[in-house]
Amino acid sequence: MRRTRGIPGLVYRSVRGIAGLAGAALAAAQRALAPRLGPRPSSPEREALLAALNGVLGDHLAASGNPLALPMTLRSDGSDLELAPAALARAFGSSRGRLVVLVHGLCRNDLRWRRRGHDHGAALARDLGVVPLYLRYNSGLHVSTNGRALAGLLETLCSAWPAPVEELAIVAHSMGGLVARSACHYGRLARQAWPARLRRLVFLGTPHHGAPLERGGHGLEAVLGAMPYAAALARAGKLRSAGVTDLRHGYLLDEDWQGRDRFASASHPRRPVPLPAGVECHALAATKGGRAGDLADRLLGDGLVPLASALGEHPDPALDLHLPESRRWIAYGASHLDLLSSLSVYGELRDRLDGRGRARPLSSSGR
Repeated sequence: MRRTRGIPGLVYRSVRGIAGLAGAALAAAQRALAPRLGPRPSSPEREALLAALNGVLGDHLAASGNPLALPMTLRSDGSDLELAPAALARAFGSSRGRLVVLVHGLCRNDLRWRRRGHDHGAALARDLGVVPLYLRYNSGLHVSTNGRALAGLLETLCSAWPAPVEELAIVAHSMGGLVARSACHYGRLARQAWPARLRRLVFLGTPHHGAPLERGGHGLEAVLGAMPYAAALARAGKLRSAGVTDLRHGYLLDEDWQGRDRFASASHPRRPVPLPAGVECHALAATKGGRAGDLADRLLGDGLVPLASALGEHPDPALDLHLPESRRWIAYGASHLDLLSSLSVYGELRDRLDGRGRARPLSSSGR
């Protein structure tokens, strides 16, 4: 196998060492890595590596004050936005009040919405005239921690937007859907203003009831598969982050994980969290199965998230999301990451954000 060079090679060698270290040795390895990544100019490759590191080690990075820990920010064109009226007016003008916030999944970042030449946000701006804003966050933190932070960030955004926010929508991929649901819960709990402006919430392959392939760490390699040099992170055992273990069970709230051993093999009960009232919610799922009813369709799902979990189905009525058939849709012959680049998925996403969702879920190829 060809030796990986440059920054990827450096990080690959470093994380291989991190995977076998603990305690002070881990901290020392991270300190050695920080000056090589911290001050360097940004690039898509560097950003992808930081996202992977944060996804698997992000809680430790944040707790230790490591400069590699990513702060939560809203971004556009790969740059952080200053959430102040004058700065937003300079960037976007003052006449557009239809916003779509895109929330990425585990080990990814705002730039990873572009895949195979397609970006859902850019396409929505072209076709619907909305303003796409991309969230970047440390996906290794607890989902509830990121949920609270996102709720606060959306409150600031809506207050600072230079025109009245007529409509807010959220498009969330994978773990991002858990973070978005958590944000809705905590935003309403804090009586914030932004939840009243949220009109639509579209989930793309969100593991509402967990992603069982994470159990034992097996599914993490699927998440990191697009970056072979980061695959060593998937073998880091108990260095799996709080975000990864929350993904395992679909935890949304502090109460779901506080006071529990997150590495225990047995599952723990979680508090039911209904979908936000008054918000039109849609679940777009994928399956590698070729047609409805395939065993792979139900068990394997998109390769990471089982189909029932992505559609919000659960045998316990308290946990089932009770999405009507008209707000569920399945792409057949598609993978978890195909949800980011499939044009048939985009067509559904566009129509549902435009209020033209189809009357029934349709089977479609994932391409």
